[in-house]
Amino acid sequence: MRTALVIGTGLIGTSLALALSGRGVRVHLADTDPDRSRTAAALGAGTEEPPEGRVDLAVIAVPPALIATTVAGLQRRGAARAYADVGSVKGGPRRELAGLGGDTASYLGSHPMAGRERSGPLAATADLFEGRPWVLTPTPDTETEVLNLVLELVALCRAVPVVMDADAHDRAVALVSHAPQLLSSLLAARLGTADESAVRLCGQGVRDVTRLAASEPRMWLDILAANPGPVADVLSELAADLEETIRSLRALEAADEAKREGGAAGIEAVLRRGNAGRERVPGKHGAAPAAYETVAVLITDQPGELARIFADAGRAGVNIEDVRIEHATGQQAGLVQLMVEPVSAPVLIASLRERGWSIRQ
Repeated sequence: MRTALVIGTGLIGTSLALALSGRGVRVHLADTDPDRSRTAAALGAGTEEPPEGRVDLAVIAVPPALIATTVAGLQRRGAARAYADVGSVKGGPRRELAGLGGDTASYLGSHPMAGRERSGPLAATADLFEGRPWVLTPTPDTETEVLNLVLELVALCRAVPVVMDADAHDRAVALVSHAPQLLSSLLAARLGTADESAVRLCGQGVRDVTRLAASEPRMWLDILAANPGPVADVLSELAADLEETIRSLRALEAADEAKREGGAAGIEAVLRRGNAGRERVPGKHGAAPAAYETVAVLITDQPGELARIFADAGRAGVNIEDVRIEHATGQQAGLVQLMVEPVSAPVLIASLRERGWSIRQ
C-alpha cells in the first residue's frame, strides 16, 4: 500500500492515519470539520491535500449512520481501489450500501477493537491498535485484492486480524462493548444524585466500573442507534438477572430462616456465575487468563515514586504483569497493587521491604 485516503479524523481515523504515515504510506485526510483534519495533519497524520488520482485504500472513519452513503459517494468518484470502514457496527452499513446500489465487492467492513474515553484527533496515538483484535467481515463476493489491502492496513497498524460474520460481530460487540457502556453510565448516574458523604467513599472499584461513563455521549448515541436490537437483547437478559437478584436480596431481610437461606443461595449463585464468566476473559496478550498474586505497596504522592518502585522490582528480578493504583481519600498517599506470578510474590515482598517500602497484606 502506497497511498490511502482517510475520511474522518477523530480518534480512530487519526490514529490509523498516524500509524500508516509512520510506516511510509502517503495519507490524505478529509473531514466535514476542517479544524479536525487540520489538527490531524499538524500531528503528522497526513496531508489535507486531495489525492491526484485513485488511492490504494479509502478508510471511512465516520459514524455508523454515515458509512454507507460515504462509501457510495467515494465509489461513484472512483476514489480508491478498495474501500473499508472502521465503524463499530457492521451488518446495517453493508445492507444499506447494497440498497444504495453500491459495489459491495470492493468494500469490506472492519472494526478495530480499540479506543479511549477521550475522542477527537488530539486523543489519537499511532500505537492505539498494537496487539488489539481488528475484526474483518468479508463476504463471498469480497474481491481478493480488497481483502489483501485491508489485511495490509491491519498489519501496518500492528493489530491482530479476526474474521467474523457481520451480524455475529454486532451481537458480540453488544455484549462486550455496547451494553457495558450503558451499564457504566447507569451506575455513574446514581452518583450524580448521591450524598456527598457517599461519593467521598468511592474507591478503585467504583472508578473501574464507571470508567466508561466518561465517554462522549454524542458518539455513543450514534453507535447505539446503529445496533439497538442486539444491545436491547443483552440488557433484557441482564434485567431478568437483576430482578432475580433483587428478590434474593429481599429474601435476606425476611424473618423466615428458609427464605433467608434461599436468598443467600440466589446471591451466591449469581456471584459464582460472575466468577465463571470473568475467568473466560482473555488474559495478557490475549492468552488464557492467568492467576496473579497482588503485592500492595504504600506510596506517597511524590514525583518519581512509581519509577522507583518499578526499578526496585526490576532489581529483584520480578516482572510486573499488571499494576493498579488506589488513591487514599483526603491523603497524599495511596496503594500501588503490583500483580505478579505467585512464585515471585515472596521474592518481591522481601526485596521491597529491604529497600524500605511498606507492604500491606
